[in-house]
Amino acid sequence: MVRTQVQLSADQVARLKARALEEGVSLGELVRRAVERYLAEEEGGGYEERARRALEAVGRFASGAGDVGEAHDRYLEEAFRGLR
Repeated sequence: MVRTQVQLSADQVARLKARALEEGVSLGELVRRAVERYLAEEEGGGYEERARRALEAVGRFASGAGDVGEAHDRYLEEAFRGLR
């Protein structure tokens, strides 16, 4: 590990300490996790890139079923039943 210094507002520190206490981890661990999530998201193209890719997929696939909007729960149950 490399030690570094970061300045946070009093409110940020208080909220982070409360969250760290809830999760049973140190403040440093909580900050490391947040940094890792940020880096992973940016390496994946960030929110805008994910949204763009998701929008590109809209309408590209067809199930052939005309009642997916009404019966989606049944279709999901059938699909997940096959995974067990």
